[in-house]
Amino acid sequence: MLPALLLCALPFYLDAFWLRIGLFSMAAAIGAVGLGLLSGTAGQLSLGHAFFLAVGAYGYVWLAGEPGPGLPPAVAAVLAVLLAGAAGGLFSPVAGRVKGIYLGVATLALVFLGHHVLLTADSVTGGFNGRSVPPLEIGGFTFAETDPELTVLGVPFGAEERLWYLGLALFALTWFTARGLLRGRPGRALVALRDSETAASVMGVHVARYRSAAFVVSSMYAGLAGVLLALSFRRVVPDYFSLLLSVDYLAMIVIGGLGSVAGATAGAVFVTALPLLMTRYADQLPLVATPGSGDGSIGPTEASRYLYGAAIVVILLYAPDGLHGLTRRTRARLRRKPSVTGPPDAGATPRPPGTTANTARTKEHTP
Repeated sequence: MLPALLLCALPFYLDAFWLRIGLFSMAAAIGAVGLGLLSGTAGQLSLGHAFFLAVGAYGYVWLAGEPGPGLPPAVAAVLAVLLAGAAGGLFSPVAGRVKGIYLGVATLALVFLGHHVLLTADSVTGGFNGRSVPPLEIGGFTFAETDPELTVLGVPFGAEERLWYLGLALFALTWFTARGLLRGRPGRALVALRDSETAASVMGVHVARYRSAAFVVSSMYAGLAGVLLALSFRRVVPDYFSLLLSVDYLAMIVIGGLGSVAGATAGAVFVTALPLLMTRYADQLPLVATPGSGDGSIGPTEASRYLYGAAIVVILLYAPDGLHGLTRRTRARLRRKPSVTGPPDAGATPRPPGTTANTARTKEHTP
């Protein structure tokens, strides 16, 4: 309860830069939770997460904007999530039959295909320059700078403050639905499927159906993350949804811990916030050049990729269950009480070697 209250109070104290980092982190966390369900719990490798994020982001922009149907933004957001789920459903027959590295290569094709479509379908996507994102509107309240003017406790609420609470609500929805899935029968079935397909089949788990369902659910989480990401960026461009974005998401769930909602969230915050912080404080960091300086040094984006690449290596070597497992073990050690060992009893009668206190006394025979 206390963390939730703290998160709700942050817009009253943080400026727009920190709120943007929080928004991007929340969007990444929603997508990472979905990928964690697919790769960490169901054991299916996917490199196409960027494609489904693009479907959600561009789906919302096209459905709510002009050119496009011009639907109410709230309806467009829901339809964009369903559109991402439908895209995952179209690919689910492949996901139900192929696994491992073969599925990873198959999903890799989605990223290249989607990037080509984003660049060439100008009437829908805007081509190389992308499209501006219509602000979300619910019941006459717009998540933008104005309309209506809003001041709470003396703090003017602009787009970042309003989107912050929208992001919190969507992240809470993701958190509870994902934990419900993991703790229920579907989660146990996916874990059994990941551990052994043969054993899962013997226990009555329909392998292809559960694999396909995991892919569709993961795609819908990615679509929701794409909608929130588009609202935070206010402009979508094709280059953002490249293969590097898919690699970033894999790094998030590996660093945080596979198969854990909290771990995926921690990894998403780490991978998302690190390059933004390094860009902001590049002039104070050694060996990192400020953006646009062109002096041949390492830029903040490249430096952050090197850092979380090194973090992946360290975690795989020393903490394979990620930050979540590391935190869980640390808490267990702190809660463990030290064993109490008292001094030996000085008045006790010395026992012959080879006997203990619980040794039964030898019965004396009556003559």
